[in-house]
Amino acid sequence: MASVTFQIWRTHASGGQLQEYKTEISEGMVVLDAVHQIQAEQANDMAVRWNCKAGKCGSCSAEINGHPKLMCMTRMSDMPQDKPITIHPMKAFPVIRDLVTDVSVNYRMKKKIKKFKPRPPDAPDGTWRMAQSDIDRIQEFRKCIECFLCQDVCHVLREHQLHEEFVGPRHMVYTAALEMHPLDVEDRREELKNTGGIGFCNITKCCTTVCPEHITITDNAIIPLKERVADRFYDPLMRLLHLFSKKKNNH
Repeated sequence: MASVTFQIWRTHASGGQLQEYKTEISEGMVVLDAVHQIQAEQANDMAVRWNCKAGKCGSCSAEINGHPKLMCMTRMSDMPQDKPITIHPMKAFPVIRDLVTDVSVNYRMKKKIKKFKPRPPDAPDGTWRMAQSDIDRIQEFRKCIECFLCQDVCHVLREHQLHEEFVGPRHMVYTAALEMHPLDVEDRREELKNTGGIGFCNITKCCTTVCPEHITITDNAIIPLKERVADRFYDPLMRLLHLFSKKKNNH
């Protein structure tokens, strides 16, 4: 067993600071194991959010040595142990206590996105016919575990705190899953442009890099949505066709 030093963010009445702990590490441990061990032996009142410890609930998100990660999926064997390992709460969200942050803004923003609206059934038995290739396209978006690491690393939210103006990469993935669904007929382009703030994204791909489910957020979700918004609002021919269509529907 090796003794490893951790510096973990602890809150107090006047704010917060890193507090140092040393604990013994054994083979196979992940960072969450070490945090639990410190919590049990040295800091019973330390707040940390977790649930499944299997990388599927998205609860134990934190910043380990400055990088947004799931604590349960970060192996101690992959961490440098010759210097302290720092653990901070996610920077993009308000701290409730210690490593626990208030991520409720994500749920508020999700409620603003137009829901799934299927086209009428196209088969005699009241069901639909879809191409498998169309279904395959959106399957990766369904893997999202809402760990909000992509939200945390996004500079629009992390540095500028524009949570009410920009829905962030997680909700771009959610919107893409709806927009690209072969049965959906809802139009969310105006909301993406205005309340969704898609123009804030400058496709740095940092959200894709931190995704524990390896969803290709930027290339497969955000860029196609940007293209749809550009076609609708900035392509002169498409704007003209939309205007004629709107007038026709009003008559």
